Amino acid sequence: MQTNAFGKISEFSLTAEVKDEKTILKDVRFTAPYKIMQPFEKKDGSIEVMMMAASAGIMEGDCQELQFQIGTGAKVEFRSQSYDKIHQMKEGYAERQTKIDIKAGGVFFFHPQPVIPFRDSAFKNKTEISLENETSILFMSEILSSGRSARGENFAYRFYHNLTEIRRKGRLIYRDNTRYVPSEMPMKEIGLYEGYTHILNLFISRLPQGEEFFDFAQELLKSREGAEGGITRLEDGDFAIRALAYRAQILEEISNLLFLHIRK
Repeated sequence: MQTNAFGKISEFSLTAEVKDEKTILKDVRFTAPYKIMQPFEKKDGSIEVMMMAASAGIMEGDCQELQFQIGTGAKVEFRSQSYDKIHQMKEGYAERQTKIDIKAGGVFFFHPQPVIPFRDSAFKNKTEISLENETSILFMSEILSSGRSARGENFAYRFYHNLTEIRRKGRLIYRDNTRYVPSEMPMKEIGLYEGYTHILNLFISRLPQGEEFFDFAQELLKSREGAEGGITRLEDGDFAIRALAYRAQILEEISNLLFLHIRK
């Protein structure tokens, strides 16, 4: 990784396990600018964790590493406190690496706040996820905006690279290599944002109620005003969803409705 503005790599890591039939945080570590709120305990024994960042956003030269260890039977919901703002950069870029390991029976709902790339910003992200077996459950939601629309900054960033790889029992089951370079690509056209300003990417590992969930998601996407999208059933029974809208809030509502449907 490149040299970080904070003098070292900014790190955030947590390890969750089950104790007395409840999920607890066995270990938490973080460096500037990250902090963590006291976990919220749920009635079903799961916990909700919120990450905070004591900074204005992501700056040129920032290097970040996020790690999540979800132990056997542990159930964790992860959220971030505020939108990820990627600030204007002169010539460099910022980068982040995220590693997630979910053991058997573990459940991890990963839905950070949307990302806003400012004019002339550049960002690289790599996410590696390991599912121990078919009982390891993952719900991952990511929203990327076109920029600060109110300032006329739609697709004014230099580049946004995001590579996600998910493996189950060591076998690759999902790979999404997003590489947006607005100066070289027709970002508003068919196959990209198609005239919209926000995009939602969702991955949901296969569920016992898979068919019912597929039907619910399909109907939700069809009926949601101000958005359009689709759901794909992958080879091993997992699901990938992509949706477009003019506002992040609409996509957040879709993501939350799908999340609540799985949890009920």
